[in-house]
Amino acid sequence: MTPRLASRPLALGVLLLALPLAACTAFSSAQAATTSSPGLTAGTSADLAKFYGQQLVWKSCDKGYQCSRLSVPLNYAEPSGATIQIAVVRKPATNRAQRLGSLVVNPGGPGGSGISYATSGDVLDSSLTARYDLVGFDPRGVGQSNPVQCLTDSQMDQFVDTPSNPDTPAELVKVQQESQLFAQQCEAKSGSLLPHIGTVDAARDMDILRAALGDKQLNYLGKSYGTLLGATYAQEFPQRVGRFVLDGAIDPNLTAEQENLTQAEAFDKELHLFLADCVKQSNCPMGTTDPNVAFTKLENWVTGLEAHPITGDGTRMLDQAYALTGISVAMYDQTWWPTLRQALTSAFKGSGATLLAMADAYNDRENGRFVDNEIAANYAVNCVDHPDEATSVAQIQASLPTFEKDAPFFGPMVDWSSLPCAYWKASATDSPHTIAARGAGPIIVVGTTNDPATPYSWAQGLAKELASGRLLTMNGDGHTAYRRGSTCIDGAVDAYYLTGALPTSGTVCQQTS
Repeated sequence: MTPRLASRPLALGVLLLALPLAACTAFSSAQAATTSSPGLTAGTSADLAKFYGQQLVWKSCDKGYQCSRLSVPLNYAEPSGATIQIAVVRKPATNRAQRLGSLVVNPGGPGGSGISYATSGDVLDSSLTARYDLVGFDPRGVGQSNPVQCLTDSQMDQFVDTPSNPDTPAELVKVQQESQLFAQQCEAKSGSLLPHIGTVDAARDMDILRAALGDKQLNYLGKSYGTLLGATYAQEFPQRVGRFVLDGAIDPNLTAEQENLTQAEAFDKELHLFLADCVKQSNCPMGTTDPNVAFTKLENWVTGLEAHPITGDGTRMLDQAYALTGISVAMYDQTWWPTLRQALTSAFKGSGATLLAMADAYNDRENGRFVDNEIAANYAVNCVDHPDEATSVAQIQASLPTFEKDAPFFGPMVDWSSLPCAYWKASATDSPHTIAARGAGPIIVVGTTNDPATPYSWAQGLAKELASGRLLTMNGDGHTAYRRGSTCIDGAVDAYYLTGALPTSGTVCQQTS
């Protein structure tokens, strides 16, 4: 099946790979850097205090970054028990004399690597990297932090290519078998971690990281799922919230079905916007100037690929599952739209190579290998964060007519993508709830009006629920807003981090590029 649609920004034409800790070279003893805790708050248990009191030992990495490892409890209910290691990377502020502290970033997912994101080179404006240490970390179960392990590469190829909308008994059996195998292999290889991989545990890790960085309060930029992680931190530790920006917000008050349906609707909406733009272009392959006709043509063509796949990369064919995944990539960022027009032009002529490459970019697959564990971590977190994720085939079949009606293109794919959670052994540890984070300082919530992955209504919801939320809107396309083509958004966010000045309530910015 097509994997769950991720809530994280996607880069155009480039896969952001983790900075290997194995490549770190130790400082000399004269260069060794440590960061000590700024102190503990009352009520911290003795077993937990040792984690808050640890010192990070930094080692040099490539391109001016420094690497370290943070020790945290596997199970916060038993802090004297097993521990896990969290991989951390930082780039020290260039203006040390006017340093404001650390700024921790998270790209979303769940399952996205904070190390890959922080080292990508285009996360913050230079005015911020002058005053803040840029810090990224791989959350527990992700990348270099005790990664969740599930399928082999060949098994993952089968998993991501199972039918997106099983409409025959044979296809349904295939989807059930792949979902069961996925859940079983995750349990077999990572069973001890799965009950402790939820967002609340990751938020508690962030507070230990804050202390180890030497900061009394956490300054944070969370994108996409990273907004849920940040909001959860604010709920758990409101007095330790520094300058928080949550961009591409998730509304924690929604059920899993509500999230999935509104996301599917938003992807369909963005597809309509793509086609409305496409039919105006001279190189649009849809053969019509009517975007509604183009939508029907594309929908019928993708559906037909299940029975009649076309040539892909020489070893794999482009079928419905891969085509849906490849098309979804371009919904995250309108800079992908020319690539999608080119891909569809070739595909309509029988060559699915470009569209398959786009699907591989989404799945982080290179040269036959899946280069990270984001798909595994995404399911692991979502299945324990949401007790109402898919509980059975019957549940999905019951909701399917609504998904097919409200989001005919992406809806069935999104609905069926939750099925592995029906076979998940680890119990859910969270449930839909309002996050007010009373006592926290101001939190900017950024929403984009045509965001497909985190619909604008989610940003509106979270900003309203937070006692100190301030909504900042970008009128535009694609997933997230900061550093995505609006000088208005960028200026407001940068000013907040540098001076604490909030944007005027009700500010709406335009996307200009």
